[in-house]
Amino acid sequence: MRIVNVTTAVVDYHGQATLVRIDTDEGLSGFGEANPDAGAGAVVGMIDHLTPLLIGEDPRNVERCWEKLRRGKVFAGPQGGVFVIALSGIELALWDLAGKAAGQPVYRMLGGKFRDRIRLYADCGDGDDPAGSVAGCVDRAQRMVAEGFTAIKFDIDDLHHPAKFDAFNHTINNAELRSMVERVAAVREAIGPDVDLAIDLHARYDVPSACRISWELEPFRLMWLEEPLPAENVDALARVRAQTRTPICAGENLYLRWGFRDLLERGAVDVIEPDVPKCGGLAEAKKIANLAELHYIPFAPHLVSTPLGTMATSHLCGAIPNFLVQEWHALDERAVWDSYVHAPDGSGSIVKDGYITLPDTPGIGVELDMDGVRAHAVAGYGVFE
Repeated sequence: MRIVNVTTAVVDYHGQATLVRIDTDEGLSGFGEANPDAGAGAVVGMIDHLTPLLIGEDPRNVERCWEKLRRGKVFAGPQGGVFVIALSGIELALWDLAGKAAGQPVYRMLGGKFRDRIRLYADCGDGDDPAGSVAGCVDRAQRMVAEGFTAIKFDIDDLHHPAKFDAFNHTINNAELRSMVERVAAVREAIGPDVDLAIDLHARYDVPSACRISWELEPFRLMWLEEPLPAENVDALARVRAQTRTPICAGENLYLRWGFRDLLERGAVDVIEPDVPKCGGLAEAKKIANLAELHYIPFAPHLVSTPLGTMATSHLCGAIPNFLVQEWHALDERAVWDSYVHAPDGSGSIVKDGYITLPDTPGIGVELDMDGVRAHAVAGYGVFE
C-alpha cells in the first residue's frame, strides 16, 4: 500500500478547521484534522509543502512517515506552530488509514483501551449571555449538568471589563477580581459540590494577578485553574502553583514531547492539556501522556475540533491510564458540528450524556458527511481537490 495523494478541505468551526485526506493506490483513504489556531491558509500551505515527502510511502508506517516529515523539513532547531499543526493533521489521517488497513479501531492500534467511554467537560465559554453575566453563566451550567455532563468549564478573563485601567497591562484590580469570584460562586452554588468545575484564564495575567485569582477561588474546589499566565515561562508558572491549593492546568499551546518536559520536571502544573491535533498527533500525545504519568500528573486534552478530530482524540484518551477528562467545545455551534460526520450508531451525534463511546469500527470510527462538509466549506480552498 502506497500513498498517492494528500488533499484538504477547510470548514467553518471555531474559525476555520482544516480536514486532511490521504489516498492510497489500493483505494483506501484516511481522514484527519489539524487544529484551527494557526489559520487555515497557513496550515493548508504547509500540508501542500509536506505532501511530496509522503508520496510513495506506506501509510501503515505511521511513525516513520511522521519522523520523515519532522526531519525532512525543519529538523534543526525548535519545532512548533504551523509546521507541527499541519504534521498533526496528517498524522491523524495516517492512523485512520492504518486502522482501516488492519481492520482495527485506532485505540487498539495504540495498545488497546482502558475504558469504553470518554468523559467530557463542556466548555461553557462566557455562558448563555454574551456579556458573561452571572445569570447567563448559571443558566448554561445548569443546562449542561441536566444534559449529563459531570464537568464544565467557564471563561472569566474579561478583557473588556469596565473596571480595567489598561488595554495591554492586565494586572487584576479589585473590581475585576470581585466580578470573577461572583461568577464562580454562582456557578458552584447552581451545580452543587460534586460536579467538576474548571476555570480558564487564557494565559492573560501576570504572576501577582494569577496568585490573587487562584487564592480567591480556593473555596470553590476547582478541578483546575487553566493557564493563569503563559506556559512558556515555566518558573513563573511554578511560582503560582506553589502558592495556591487550586490545581493549575496548562499546555494547550505547547508542541511535541519536548515542549512538556520542563513543565513537568519543574513541577509547574497539576494537570496537562495537550491539544492532540496541534501538539504532534496521537502517537506524540501518547508519549506526552506517558511522560506525565512519570510525574503522576493527569492528562486532560484541550480540544477545539470537529467530530473527526474529537473522535480521534478520544481513541488516544481511551488508550492511556492517566486520562482525566476531554474538552468538548461545540455548545454554540452544535448543529453545524454534528453535521460534519455520520455518528457510528446513526443517532446524529457522537456526544451523549456527557460522554463519547469508543467505536469498534476500523480507523477513527467516524466517516465524514460530505453534505455537511460541502455545506460549510470555506470558499477558496476546495473540498479534497
